[in-house]
Amino acid sequence: MQDLLVAGTDTSSSTVEWAMTELIRNPHKMTKLRNEIKSFMSENGKEQVQESDIPLLPYLQAVVKETFRLHPAAPFLIPRKANSDVEINGYIVPTNAQILINVWASGRDSRIWKNPNEFLPERFLNENEGVDFKGRDFELIPFSAGRRICPGLPLADRMVHQMLATFVGNYKWRLEYMKPEEMEMNENFGISLQKAIPLKAIPTKL
Repeated sequence: MQDLLVAGTDTSSSTVEWAMTELIRNPHKMTKLRNEIKSFMSENGKEQVQESDIPLLPYLQAVVKETFRLHPAAPFLIPRKANSDVEINGYIVPTNAQILINVWASGRDSRIWKNPNEFLPERFLNENEGVDFKGRDFELIPFSAGRRICPGLPLADRMVHQMLATFVGNYKWRLEYMKPEEMEMNENFGISLQKAIPLKAIPTKL
């Protein structure tokens, strides 16, 4: 149980950190997301976004999907092992071979995504509107797919959306010693994908 909780919270917090980093680097997208959240709360007489409201916030969902695409929490997923020889696309995977799926690279594949290295949540409102991250669309599988899909998916789905809605909808954010475009974007690869230099941003209540 401890392994499940630690893994679930660590990867969710890392994803939120990457999302906030990308939004701070792209202030017009931060503003667009804040406007969506504020308009929704105003129109519905709410003080905070609830979990049940998430499906009604399409740009928030698009920001989360784009973050999963560019910065998957587990860049090589969890290693698999072949139980027997199997042929995939003309390649033989031998028995007991360890298999790593590079979802970080597939999320940046120019054959699948336009402008793959840019943070463009709008792609999930336009040409990639039908793509989801819940295991049905193989171009975006940050939680893997099939019978061994990550059991933390429901937690991450709820918490990442909820945390982003809270952070963006209630606070303005600024960097203390640098301009947004000067932020370090290097990644530390491991079981999880961490920001090499953690994000340090200062919130101001709206």
